[in-house]
Amino acid sequence: MPELSTAPKLSALYLKAVATGPTRRGDGLPDTEYLRRDIEIDRDLLAEYNRVCGFGLRDELPITYPHVLSFPLSVRLMTDPGFPFPLVGLVHVANTIRQERPLLVTDVLTQRVRVADLRPHPKGRQFDVITETSAGGELVWREVSTYLRRGGAPEQAEQAERGEARLPGVTGEPTATWRVPGDTGRRYAAVSGDRNPIHLHPLAAKAFGFRRAIAHGMWSKARCLAAFAERLPDAYSVDVEFRKPLLLPSTVDFTMSGQDTGWDFALHARSGKPHLLGSVRR
Repeated sequence: MPELSTAPKLSALYLKAVATGPTRRGDGLPDTEYLRRDIEIDRDLLAEYNRVCGFGLRDELPITYPHVLSFPLSVRLMTDPGFPFPLVGLVHVANTIRQERPLLVTDVLTQRVRVADLRPHPKGRQFDVITETSAGGELVWREVSTYLRRGGAPEQAEQAERGEARLPGVTGEPTATWRVPGDTGRRYAAVSGDRNPIHLHPLAAKAFGFRRAIAHGMWSKARCLAAFAERLPDAYSVDVEFRKPLLLPSTVDFTMSGQDTGWDFALHARSGKPHLLGSVRR
Protein backbone atom coordinates (compact mmCIF):
# COMPACT_ATOMS: atom_id res chain seq x y z
CA MET A 1 0.00 0.00 0.00
CA PRO A 2 1.66 3.28 -1.07
CA GLU A 3 1.89 5.74 1.83
CA LEU A 4 2.16 9.47 1.18
CA SER A 5 3.63 11.83 3.75
CA THR A 6 2.04 14.94 2.20
CA ALA A 7 -0.97 15.65 0.01
CA PRO A 8 -0.21 15.45 -3.73
CA LYS A 9 -0.17 18.79 -5.55
CA LEU A 10 -3.41 19.04 -7.49
CA SER A 11 -2.05 21.57 -9.99
CA ALA A 12 0.60 19.08 -11.13
CA LEU A 13 -1.95 16.27 -11.32
CA TYR A 14 -4.32 18.34 -13.49
CA LEU A 15 -1.46 19.17 -15.86
CA LYS A 16 -0.65 15.47 -16.01
CA ALA A 17 -4.29 14.68 -16.81
CA VAL A 18 -4.35 17.21 -19.66
CA ALA A 19 -1.02 15.98 -21.04
CA THR A 20 -2.16 12.36 -20.95
CA GLY A 21 -5.29 13.21 -22.94
CA PRO A 22 -8.28 10.96 -23.60
CA THR A 23 -6.35 7.73 -24.15
CA ARG A 24 -7.79 4.68 -22.42
CA ARG A 25 -5.25 2.66 -20.51
CA GLY A 26 -6.99 -0.63 -19.72
CA ASP A 27 -10.24 -2.34 -18.81
CA GLY A 28 -10.02 -2.93 -15.05
CA LEU A 29 -9.60 -0.81 -11.96
CA PRO A 30 -6.25 -0.91 -10.17
CA ASP A 31 -6.06 -2.42 -6.70
CA THR A 32 -3.88 0.47 -5.49
CA GLU A 33 -4.81 2.01 -2.14
CA TYR A 34 -3.22 5.26 -1.03
CA LEU A 35 -2.65 5.96 2.66
CA ARG A 36 -1.86 9.24 4.39
CA ARG A 37 -1.33 9.59 8.14
CA ASP A 38 -0.95 12.46 10.60
CA ILE A 39 -3.30 14.85 8.82
CA GLU A 40 -3.80 17.98 10.88
CA ILE A 41 -6.57 20.51 10.31
CA ASP A 42 -5.61 23.97 9.08
CA ARG A 43 -7.98 26.14 11.11
CA ASP A 44 -7.74 29.14 8.79
CA LEU A 45 -8.51 27.07 5.70
CA LEU A 46 -11.38 25.35 7.52
CA ALA A 47 -12.83 28.73 8.53
CA GLU A 48 -12.71 29.93 4.92
CA TYR A 49 -14.32 26.67 3.72
CA ASN A 50 -17.12 27.21 6.25
CA ARG A 51 -17.70 30.73 4.96
CA VAL A 52 -17.78 29.68 1.30
CA CYS A 53 -20.21 26.82 1.98
CA GLY A 54 -22.43 28.59 4.51
CA PHE A 55 -21.46 26.70 7.68
CA GLY A 56 -21.06 28.45 11.02
CA LEU A 57 -17.62 28.63 12.62
CA ARG A 58 -17.36 25.68 15.02
CA ASP A 59 -14.79 23.28 16.44
CA GLU A 60 -16.51 20.41 14.58
CA LEU A 61 -15.69 19.70 10.96
CA PRO A 62 -18.62 19.79 8.52
CA ILE A 63 -19.34 16.24 7.39
CA THR A 64 -18.19 17.19 3.87
CA TYR A 65 -14.78 18.56 4.93
CA PRO A 66 -12.82 15.26 4.99
CA HIS A 67 -13.65 15.00 1.27
CA VAL A 68 -11.50 18.10 0.72
CA LEU A 69 -8.63 16.53 2.67
CA SER A 70 -8.75 13.27 0.70
CA PHE A 71 -9.44 14.72 -2.74
CA PRO A 72 -5.74 14.99 -3.74
CA LEU A 73 -5.33 11.27 -2.99
CA SER A 74 -8.35 10.50 -5.19
CA VAL A 75 -6.97 12.54 -8.09
CA ARG A 76 -3.55 10.94 -7.67
CA LEU A 77 -5.17 7.52 -7.98
CA MET A 78 -7.24 8.54 -11.01
CA THR A 79 -4.18 9.90 -12.84
CA ASP A 80 -1.95 6.86 -12.19
CA PRO A 81 -0.85 4.92 -15.28
CA GLY A 82 -2.90 1.87 -14.23
CA PHE A 83 -6.19 3.77 -14.05
CA PRO A 84 -8.34 2.88 -17.08
CA PHE A 85 -10.07 6.21 -17.78
CA PRO A 86 -8.80 9.74 -18.41
CA LEU A 87 -9.64 12.16 -15.62
CA VAL A 88 -11.12 14.65 -18.10
CA GLY A 89 -14.65 13.50 -18.90
CA LEU A 90 -15.42 11.75 -15.62
CA VAL A 91 -18.72 12.95 -14.13
CA HIS A 92 -19.38 12.92 -10.38
CA VAL A 93 -22.93 11.53 -10.24
CA ALA A 94 -23.44 10.56 -6.57
CA ASN A 95 -21.85 10.88 -3.16
CA THR A 96 -22.59 9.10 0.13
CA ILE A 97 -20.94 9.94 3.46
CA ARG A 98 -21.41 8.16 6.79
CA GLN A 99 -20.19 9.78 10.00
CA GLU A 100 -19.96 7.80 13.23
CA ARG A 101 -19.16 10.83 15.36
CA PRO A 102 -18.24 14.46 14.73
CA LEU A 103 -14.64 15.10 13.77
CA LEU A 104 -12.95 17.95 15.66
CA VAL A 105 -10.34 20.47 14.57
CA THR A 106 -8.00 18.89 17.15
CA ASP A 107 -8.29 15.38 15.65
CA VAL A 108 -5.27 14.00 13.80
CA LEU A 109 -6.55 11.94 10.90
CA THR A 110 -5.54 8.98 8.77
CA GLN A 111 -7.12 8.54 5.33
CA ARG A 112 -7.21 5.63 2.88
CA VAL A 113 -8.46 5.94 -0.69
CA ARG A 114 -9.17 3.21 -3.24
CA VAL A 115 -11.41 2.57 -6.26
CA ALA A 116 -13.87 -0.30 -6.60
CA ASP A 117 -16.91 -1.77 -8.32
CA LEU A 118 -16.51 -1.01 -12.01
CA ARG A 119 -19.95 -1.70 -13.45
CA PRO A 120 -22.05 -1.04 -16.54
CA HIS A 121 -24.33 1.97 -16.90
CA PRO A 122 -26.83 2.71 -19.70
CA LYS A 123 -24.57 5.56 -20.85
CA GLY A 124 -21.16 4.04 -20.15
CA ARG A 125 -19.54 2.67 -17.01
CA GLN A 126 -19.49 3.67 -13.35
CA PHE A 127 -17.07 3.12 -10.49
CA ASP A 128 -16.68 4.21 -6.87
CA VAL A 129 -13.92 6.08 -5.10
CA ILE A 130 -13.97 4.90 -1.47
CA THR A 131 -12.39 6.97 1.28
CA GLU A 132 -12.05 5.95 4.93
CA THR A 133 -11.02 8.41 7.62
CA SER A 134 -9.83 7.33 11.06
CA ALA A 135 -9.05 9.28 14.24
CA GLY A 136 -7.25 7.71 17.18
CA GLY A 137 -7.28 4.35 15.42
CA GLU A 138 -11.08 4.41 15.07
CA LEU A 139 -12.88 4.50 11.71
CA VAL A 140 -15.21 7.48 12.06
CA TRP A 141 -15.99 8.62 8.50
CA ARG A 142 -16.53 6.82 5.20
CA GLU A 143 -17.32 8.20 1.75
CA VAL A 144 -18.35 6.60 -1.54
CA SER A 145 -18.13 8.92 -4.56
CA THR A 146 -19.60 7.47 -7.76
CA TYR A 147 -18.24 8.57 -11.13
CA LEU A 148 -19.60 7.96 -14.62
CA ARG A 149 -17.52 7.57 -17.78
CA ARG A 150 -19.68 7.95 -20.89
CA GLY A 151 -18.44 6.34 -24.06
CA GLY A 152 -14.98 7.55 -24.99
CA ALA A 153 -15.54 11.29 -25.25
CA PRO A 154 -15.58 14.09 -22.66
CA GLU A 155 -18.93 14.55 -21.00
CA GLN A 156 -21.40 17.06 -22.42
CA ALA A 157 -22.99 17.25 -19.02
CA GLU A 158 -26.06 19.33 -19.83
CA GLN A 159 -27.16 16.64 -22.28
CA ALA A 160 -26.22 13.69 -20.07
CA GLU A 161 -28.91 11.24 -19.11
CA ARG A 162 -28.03 9.93 -15.70
CA GLY A 163 -30.74 7.30 -15.38
CA GLU A 164 -33.65 7.22 -12.97
CA ALA A 165 -33.18 8.88 -9.61
CA ARG A 166 -32.58 6.60 -6.61
CA LEU A 167 -33.57 9.27 -4.10
CA PRO A 168 -37.09 10.62 -3.77
CA GLY A 169 -36.29 14.31 -3.55
CA VAL A 170 -38.81 16.81 -2.21
CA THR A 171 -41.69 18.70 -3.77
CA GLY A 172 -43.71 21.65 -2.53
CA GLU A 173 -42.87 25.20 -1.59
CA PRO A 174 -39.15 25.97 -1.28
CA THR A 175 -37.67 26.24 2.20
CA ALA A 176 -35.24 28.88 0.91
CA THR A 177 -34.17 30.55 -2.33
CA TRP A 178 -30.47 31.23 -2.86
CA ARG A 179 -28.63 33.45 -5.28
CA VAL A 180 -25.42 31.64 -6.28
CA PRO A 181 -22.82 34.19 -7.47
CA GLY A 182 -20.71 33.74 -10.58
CA ASP A 183 -17.48 33.46 -8.57
CA THR A 184 -18.71 30.51 -6.47
CA GLY A 185 -16.60 28.01 -8.44
CA ARG A 186 -13.44 30.08 -7.97
CA ARG A 187 -14.09 30.60 -4.27
CA TYR A 188 -14.73 26.90 -3.66
CA ALA A 189 -11.67 25.97 -5.72
CA ALA A 190 -9.53 28.18 -3.48
CA VAL A 191 -10.58 26.32 -0.33
CA SER A 192 -10.88 22.80 -1.79
CA GLY A 193 -8.02 22.71 -4.29
CA ASP A 194 -10.40 21.40 -6.97
CA ARG A 195 -9.45 23.70 -9.85
CA ASN A 196 -11.15 21.83 -12.66
CA PRO A 197 -11.51 24.52 -15.38
CA ILE A 198 -15.24 23.85 -15.83
CA HIS A 199 -15.77 25.56 -12.45
CA LEU A 200 -13.50 28.57 -12.89
CA HIS A 201 -14.34 30.62 -15.97
CA PRO A 202 -17.05 30.64 -18.68
CA LEU A 203 -14.55 30.39 -21.54
CA ALA A 204 -12.80 27.41 -19.98
CA ALA A 205 -16.15 25.76 -19.28
CA LYS A 206 -17.27 26.22 -22.90
CA ALA A 207 -14.22 24.27 -24.06
CA PHE A 208 -15.68 21.30 -22.19
CA GLY A 209 -19.24 21.68 -23.48
CA PHE A 210 -20.84 23.95 -20.87
CA ARG A 211 -22.62 27.23 -21.61
CA ARG A 212 -21.16 28.78 -18.46
CA ALA A 213 -18.99 27.73 -15.55
CA ILE A 214 -20.72 25.30 -13.19
CA ALA A 215 -20.68 24.93 -9.42
CA HIS A 216 -18.84 22.02 -7.84
CA GLY A 217 -21.21 19.22 -6.88
CA MET A 218 -19.60 18.98 -3.44
CA TRP A 219 -20.16 22.71 -2.89
CA SER A 220 -23.86 22.13 -3.62
CA LYS A 221 -23.97 19.24 -1.15
CA ALA A 222 -22.17 21.25 1.52
CA ARG A 223 -24.40 24.29 1.01
CA CYS A 224 -27.52 22.17 1.45
CA LEU A 225 -26.21 20.60 4.65
CA ALA A 226 -25.27 24.02 6.00
CA ALA A 227 -28.96 24.91 5.79
CA PHE A 228 -29.72 22.29 8.45
CA ALA A 229 -27.63 24.30 10.94
CA GLU A 230 -27.79 22.65 14.39
CA ARG A 231 -30.43 20.04 13.53
CA LEU A 232 -28.08 17.31 12.30
CA PRO A 233 -27.25 14.51 14.76
CA ASP A 234 -23.73 13.47 15.75
CA ALA A 235 -23.93 10.19 13.81
CA TYR A 236 -25.69 10.12 10.44
CA SER A 237 -25.32 9.41 6.74
CA VAL A 238 -26.03 11.76 3.85
CA ASP A 239 -26.62 10.53 0.32
CA VAL A 240 -26.90 12.78 -2.74
CA GLU A 241 -27.32 12.45 -6.48
CA PHE A 242 -26.02 15.19 -8.75
CA ARG A 243 -28.61 15.56 -11.50
CA LYS A 244 -28.37 18.80 -13.51
CA PRO A 245 -25.26 21.03 -13.55
CA LEU A 246 -25.70 24.29 -11.65
CA LEU A 247 -24.64 27.05 -14.06
CA LEU A 248 -23.06 30.16 -12.55
CA PRO A 249 -24.53 32.56 -11.68
CA SER A 250 -27.93 31.09 -10.82
CA THR A 251 -30.89 31.36 -8.51
CA VAL A 252 -31.91 28.05 -6.93
CA ASP A 253 -34.62 26.74 -4.62
CA PHE A 254 -33.73 24.60 -1.60
CA THR A 255 -36.46 22.36 -0.20
CA MET A 256 -36.35 20.02 2.79
CA SER A 257 -38.85 17.69 4.41
CA GLY A 258 -38.41 15.96 7.78
CA GLN A 259 -39.46 12.53 8.97
CA ASP A 260 -38.79 10.25 11.95
CA THR A 261 -35.62 8.74 10.48
CA GLY A 262 -34.19 11.92 8.99
CA TRP A 263 -34.79 14.35 6.14
CA ASP A 264 -35.09 14.45 2.38
CA PHE A 265 -33.90 17.54 0.54
CA ALA A 266 -33.41 18.89 -2.97
CA LEU A 267 -31.88 21.79 -4.86
CA HIS A 268 -33.86 22.87 -7.93
CA ALA A 269 -33.43 25.34 -10.74
CA ARG A 270 -36.18 27.94 -10.99
CA SER A 271 -37.48 25.90 -13.95
CA GLY A 272 -38.18 23.08 -11.51
CA LYS A 273 -35.45 20.74 -12.78
CA PRO A 274 -33.37 19.22 -9.95
CA HIS A 275 -29.70 20.02 -9.55
CA LEU A 276 -29.37 17.73 -6.55
CA LEU A 277 -31.47 15.19 -4.64
CA GLY A 278 -30.46 14.17 -1.13
CA SER A 279 -31.34 12.37 2.06
CA VAL A 280 -30.07 12.48 5.63
CA ARG A 281 -30.56 9.40 7.80
CA ARG A 282 -29.79 9.05 11.49
